[in-house]
Amino acid sequence: MPELRPPARADKGPSQGSHKRFIIGGGISLQDSGGGTSMERLWGLLQGAKRLSPRPSQTIYKHVEGTQQGCPEEEEEEEEEVAKPPGHFCPMELRGPEPLGSPAGRQNLGLWTAAGRRAAPYLVLTALLIFTGAFLLGYVAFRGSCQACGNDVMVVSEDVNYGPGPNSHQGTLYWSDLQALFLRHLGEGSLENAIRQTSLRDRVAGSAGMAALARDIHAALSRQKLDHVWTDTHYVGLQYPDRAHPNTLHWVDAAGRLGEQLPLEDPDVYCPYSATGNATGELVYAHYGRPEDLQHLRTRGVEPAGRLLLVRLGVISFAQKVASAQDFGAGGVLIYPDPADFPQGPHKPGLSGNRAVYGHVHLGTGDPYTPGFPSFNQTQFPPVQSSGLPSIPAQPISADVASLLLRKLAGAEAPQEWQGQLSGSPYRLGPGPGLHLGVNNRRASTPISNIFGCIEGRSEPDHYVVIGAQRDAWGPGAAKSAVGTAILLELVRTFSSMVSNGFQPRRSLLFISWDGGDFGSVGSTEWLEGYLSLLHLKAVVYVSLDNAVLGDDKFHAKTSPLLISLIENILKQVESPNHSGQTLYEQVAFSNHSWDAEVIQPLPMDSSAYSFTAFAGVPAIEFSFVEHSLSPQDGQVYPFLHTKDDTYENLHKVLRGRLPAVAQAVAQFAGQLLIRLSHDHLLPLDFGRYGDVVLRHIGSLNEFSGDLKARGLTLQWVYSARGDYIRAAEKLRKEIYSSEESDERLTRMYNVRIMRVEYYFLSQYVSPADSPFRHIFLGRGDHTLGALLNHVRLLRSSSSETPGAATSGVAPGLGFQESRFRRQLALLTWTLQGAANALSGDVWNIDNNF
Repeated sequence: MPELRPPARADKGPSQGSHKRFIIGGGISLQDSGGGTSMERLWGLLQGAKRLSPRPSQTIYKHVEGTQQGCPEEEEEEEEEVAKPPGHFCPMELRGPEPLGSPAGRQNLGLWTAAGRRAAPYLVLTALLIFTGAFLLGYVAFRGSCQACGNDVMVVSEDVNYGPGPNSHQGTLYWSDLQALFLRHLGEGSLENAIRQTSLRDRVAGSAGMAALARDIHAALSRQKLDHVWTDTHYVGLQYPDRAHPNTLHWVDAAGRLGEQLPLEDPDVYCPYSATGNATGELVYAHYGRPEDLQHLRTRGVEPAGRLLLVRLGVISFAQKVASAQDFGAGGVLIYPDPADFPQGPHKPGLSGNRAVYGHVHLGTGDPYTPGFPSFNQTQFPPVQSSGLPSIPAQPISADVASLLLRKLAGAEAPQEWQGQLSGSPYRLGPGPGLHLGVNNRRASTPISNIFGCIEGRSEPDHYVVIGAQRDAWGPGAAKSAVGTAILLELVRTFSSMVSNGFQPRRSLLFISWDGGDFGSVGSTEWLEGYLSLLHLKAVVYVSLDNAVLGDDKFHAKTSPLLISLIENILKQVESPNHSGQTLYEQVAFSNHSWDAEVIQPLPMDSSAYSFTAFAGVPAIEFSFVEHSLSPQDGQVYPFLHTKDDTYENLHKVLRGRLPAVAQAVAQFAGQLLIRLSHDHLLPLDFGRYGDVVLRHIGSLNEFSGDLKARGLTLQWVYSARGDYIRAAEKLRKEIYSSEESDERLTRMYNVRIMRVEYYFLSQYVSPADSPFRHIFLGRGDHTLGALLNHVRLLRSSSSETPGAATSGVAPGLGFQESRFRRQLALLTWTLQGAANALSGDVWNIDNNF
């Protein structure tokens, strides 16, 4: 049907009083006296309704009486065939409406009513279509802007839109698409063979074998589709055993003369960074060597000062054991593995009685001879050493040698929880006969090499998601570093294949093979020291692959609170390697509905990820599959770690042939972490979690609020700062929740604020050179919340009775000091308040009650 429209006005207007009338739509009469605009609008509206009519119609034109002949009157009749309308229109005159009471007015009213009844279904249908379209558009926009939001800004949808791939034919990539792409390419590699081959190579840091492996790793990365591959070399101070003058252990008679020499079966086993020299004293059994263990000795009348301490492996690191012994005045430390901490089963291999365990004793990370400075070749180092270097000697010994020593001990019987499982050895506290320990380790300046590979991001290439693995090992190091190195190379190959198939992350992926890890994360810490001012602005997260497979029964994650929600989500995506049909989340939640209590642990100082968080302020994670154990060091029961028995064969036996499946699960977990962290529009870091962390610690401090109030002191500052942080986190969450994901500028602003939350908890009020671990929750020093708590405990006891007082900086023999408390409270409060202010964004957005 041709479009009906009012004709153009004639050159000569109609005379006053003359009029034209036209009828459309079955007799609807439209009359006007000159209001052309409203007439045209109504005409267009009715024509739209007319076009929606499913029934065929015919327009018949009839002439009407008027001052001009030939103008048509239109009537719509319903017929089976359509008549062709005339090809021209006459000019129309409009006249005013008829009175309602007149016959014409009643006829017009009836016609309008009939037209309304006919148009109603079409108008309703049009409204429904508009509403449905608006609802769908709103839903898509809501889902897109809130894909990473929720109560904790962390609800994750499996339908997350990751944007189109670089090839237009690929269209939109969703989370399920990327997950399938990753798993498809991951299955093509052979992790088991790579673990075996790596464990067979000599790779002690600084050795020729390590140099050859470094070249091979560099070549392997260069063969992949990476944007950049390079090597950083550092010249660090490492300590090695002196083959010409091995370490020794002798009995000492009552006159102080050296007696029989005790066998140290393997001269290559030693404690790097032990103090060199000799120590002589009576022997005392000190359990795990924790501060509370040494304090218990004192309460039992056995003084650790001036004695050699015999301590068991586990619970805390070698470095912490030696630091505690030094704080209590001990002369030296002997560390042995007790069978009670490494239970053996009929089908599980155990550690031989003549094997000692290797471990460094630097209470810190990195090169201890250049603390706070990067060990590049041209660096002019000041003549300082790390405060974490011990001043007393330490030496590992085997269980067999420890059994000989325990048989010589006199004194009171050790508590029941101190009893071990060395057969024929009564566990007594001592003291026992005199011993002489001689340590002759030598220091050497050694080049080490870190190897890097990078896939540049599409939208935020200056933000790095970092994943690394230690490459060196003191022995075969199958579990220590071969597994991590093999998984790292497999992930490089997998992501390279994904890039070749159209994948391009929003943020850059940085793959790193570290050197010097067995000496205290030397390679990674030197890199952090060298680029600290850059990395705290650009590094998003660090993922460590070290110690990833120590069993197959339980899953543990040592991590920053920022990553807990993301870990939970990824656990729900990865299948359990030994529970068919279950995800890892279902496996860990089966025995404990509070899954995070079962899985999540804080980062310890001996973790390779510790420096990233405590020193550089970058959230980090190190995760492991471990065996179930009821021992005090639950989860750390792989008996061969840091020994020459850490071979591929023993690791395979411990896992009962499931090494390939567990390694594959580790790769899946790590890879999906990388995808989410590098490709989500909004960084999936749960910044609200730190409010809960502060609350837990404040709960411990509340116990002493009455004691502080009696002295005119209060913790109100800390409470106010915590409240401001929680409000800032909630405000940011709401901003993100209501924002548009398509706004790249706004998204980047939010990401910058989120990725720096961890950095906000590094105290800005202490020197990195004096206190390198400035994190107020994980660090070490007077600025930390732990140090404040230990100091407040002195309100009810002396410092010598406070567990952990020595290692937290409380000087032995000193009680509570009000001036020190005020300084600690100020350092903690202003760091927490600074984090709240920074999270608020711009200075004009800060709203606090401080």
